[in-house]
Amino acid sequence: MNTAEEYLKMIIEGLVDYPEDIKIDRTTDDIGTLLTLTVNPVDMGRIIGREGSTAKAIRTILRTAGAKNDARVNLKIAEPEGGHSSSDASMFGR
Repeated sequence: MNTAEEYLKMIIEGLVDYPEDIKIDRTTDDIGTLLTLTVNPVDMGRIIGREGSTAKAIRTILRTAGAKNDARVNLKIAEPEGGHSSSDASMFGR
């Protein structure tokens, strides 16, 4: 596990109620590393935060950790099954 993954796991474990459901998938290409985070659907609000503030902060930490190792690191938070897409949100007046 690389440093960015270790940071991500440590941060997320401190935020969620179901740390056993944390899953991090790593994909690397010529642009950089993409970490895809999956958590229990109950914990999604804690990961995203108000207006995405927690997710933005986590992404900043990961980019900084990556830069320290001369790597580009991005985070994708996987939408839980049964979640609403942006087109669904407009249907519900959100």
